[in-house]
Amino acid sequence: MHSCDGEHEHTPLLGLRVVRLNHQAGRLSTEHEDSRPIITSHVSKDEEPLGATAVGERLPYNDYTTIDWLHDLVKDSFRRRAIKDNRWRVAWDASQGWFAAALIGIFTACVAYLVDIGTSSLSDLKLGYCKSSYLSNREACCSEKRPLLSIGHESVKTCEAWMLWSGSHDTRFVVYVSFALLFAIIAGSVTMTTKSNLPAVQSDDDGHDQAPAVGKKIYMAAGSGIPEIKTILSGFVIPNFLDFKVLAVKAIGATFAVSTGMCLGKEGPFVHISTCAGYLVASLFPKYRNNGRNMREILSVACSAGLSVAFGAPIGGVLFSYEEISTYFPRKVMWRAFLCSLTAAVVLKALNPTGNGKLVLFETNYGVDYNPIHYLAFVLLGIVGGIFGGLFCKANYLWAIHFRKYSLIKNYPVFELALVAVVTALLQYPNPLTREPGDIIIKNLLVDCRSSATASQWVCEREAEADKTMYHFYLVYGTIVKLFLTIITFGCKVPSGVIIPALDAGALCGRLLGQLIQHNSPGIFAMVGAAAFLAGVSRMTVSLAVVMFELTGEVGYIPPFMIAILVAKWVADALSSEGVYDLAQTVLGHPFLDPDHALSLVRMTESLVEELIPPAQTMAEITVIIGPEGRVSKNLLSKKLSQLKARGLMDAGLVLVDEHHMLHGYLAQGELDFAISEAGALPDGDPVNLIHGPLAAFVDRTPLTISAKAPMEYAVEMFGKLGLRYLVVVEEGSSKVLGVIIKKRLVLYLEKLQH
Repeated sequence: MHSCDGEHEHTPLLGLRVVRLNHQAGRLSTEHEDSRPIITSHVSKDEEPLGATAVGERLPYNDYTTIDWLHDLVKDSFRRRAIKDNRWRVAWDASQGWFAAALIGIFTACVAYLVDIGTSSLSDLKLGYCKSSYLSNREACCSEKRPLLSIGHESVKTCEAWMLWSGSHDTRFVVYVSFALLFAIIAGSVTMTTKSNLPAVQSDDDGHDQAPAVGKKIYMAAGSGIPEIKTILSGFVIPNFLDFKVLAVKAIGATFAVSTGMCLGKEGPFVHISTCAGYLVASLFPKYRNNGRNMREILSVACSAGLSVAFGAPIGGVLFSYEEISTYFPRKVMWRAFLCSLTAAVVLKALNPTGNGKLVLFETNYGVDYNPIHYLAFVLLGIVGGIFGGLFCKANYLWAIHFRKYSLIKNYPVFELALVAVVTALLQYPNPLTREPGDIIIKNLLVDCRSSATASQWVCEREAEADKTMYHFYLVYGTIVKLFLTIITFGCKVPSGVIIPALDAGALCGRLLGQLIQHNSPGIFAMVGAAAFLAGVSRMTVSLAVVMFELTGEVGYIPPFMIAILVAKWVADALSSEGVYDLAQTVLGHPFLDPDHALSLVRMTESLVEELIPPAQTMAEITVIIGPEGRVSKNLLSKKLSQLKARGLMDAGLVLVDEHHMLHGYLAQGELDFAISEAGALPDGDPVNLIHGPLAAFVDRTPLTISAKAPMEYAVEMFGKLGLRYLVVVEEGSSKVLGVIIKKRLVLYLEKLQH
């Protein structure tokens, strides 16, 4: 919509338009587009195009709408021009982004503090309780200088103030499993409260609207949230996904889910929480609230705070948002993300949820350097990490599409969660190395046993024994169990991430390799192995290397990190071309356009843009021939709107041409829907003037075009770099309109190329 605020004031129809949607009345909203219902028509992802039928062509992803980055840029340009003469308003407008970034960091840190405190307390509750304070975790309870007690050959190190539930191993095991099951049921039940159906409208063959239909089912607070955030930041809309309710449920659900001891982490959910915080804070500013492009810029900023508070890695958080999450990351976004991530880290350090006052989560100080021969060990860890990541991605994908299709699992996700929690407790409790929460497992495996201060730790005691057979068995068993349990856990309907389980498995494998290398601390290889395994799962590179040295404080080990990460990525890519988050998007059915990946696909096909031209039936429905004066009847527009709704593509619109099929403009479906449904907006008897009448402000008179004979790379570049919603295809030489490409059509084409 190429119109400024001043034009809005002088256009009666625009004055009538409200920024609120009532999907039963068929009105489109532009306010809070990520947290309000939208009108769609539900068609399954696997439904084939019906190009020859009366309803025209149907495409996947009908439950999603998109924003137009280029049009939003134009609208924001008009907004800035309207205030350019008021220097105070200009100064405030320029500072809003920095102010919002700081607020997001503070908000995220406060939520992360509550989750960290709750997780540590509930996790230890499975093992015992503190006599002096029932709400304290084991570390806080034993913070005073009191004698430590060891229970047999188990990893439970406690003090006099910390009471185990029983002196009997069997009783403790039953209590451990019972608490894990209880926490899983609570986490799953809370997550179920965010179950939602994307709105849908079903139409009969004549195109008349019937009662609203049920659209795609989605659990807003389930999973890590990263696949959905990537979809949103690429320009698509998932209604209600960033609401305050989702933030609250995500925080509560993650607290109980992590406390179960299952192979999941709170790092992914922290990214979702920080994005929710970003949306809520940005919604306070009209500059972001009313512009989808600006809103997504601030959401990219907010993503950095999530990883910052998860690992105490502010620089890694910025790079993670740039490398893994965002598709549009200009320099101003980077600087604001820098401030947001910094603020989150500083506030969390001041709140001090760990009680040690340190920002580094797994601080180590090995004090030894590595030799050139150790590069072979780092490469080996990279190979094993890549194999682990490739196997995990393939197995988790197969598990999701086959096991979760059964009605008992599909219809009762809490039952699946309870089942996984019990299996996890049964498999992990017998192994002292995997009995603790995920972050404690890593901390124990990174320990340097050469110091007298750490000699009493369970890992160091086992490595000091002459016969290490059982200890080596625990390491091998733990690595295999972590792989299996992470495969069946990731994707459960509960807030969860995959970062910590991958780090756990890598640390177990690395510690095992470290037993074979003399004159070095095995913790070094546990540290590098953790990075390699996470690289194999997520395919992160630069951001992961930075996160690892921020996590451990071992700046000198950046080269080993980089070697292991790079090798792991190469091996994992050879086994599975997509990382865990890309596969999750496929399983969940979320649309996503990655320009770089898309270009690599289309370059091998040498295809032309003409392949994306819609069928003739579709073009007949979406084309309006206007005369020299640009007048058409309201009845014709109503008929065209009904046909658009029957097609179920709410991102579609009408292309305006003359009798020679020369382009005269494009009218989006949402704007047309509002004009038709708004009483008195358009005259019933007189023809509607699309050039100078009430709809003129809604017509894009200069839509971008592309030649039908242009290489497909052109279309990919234009959609990816400009963030377009639609692109008009014209005939080479004559410039006659041949078709219209919408973003969903391109995504479908690329998906078919990939599979």
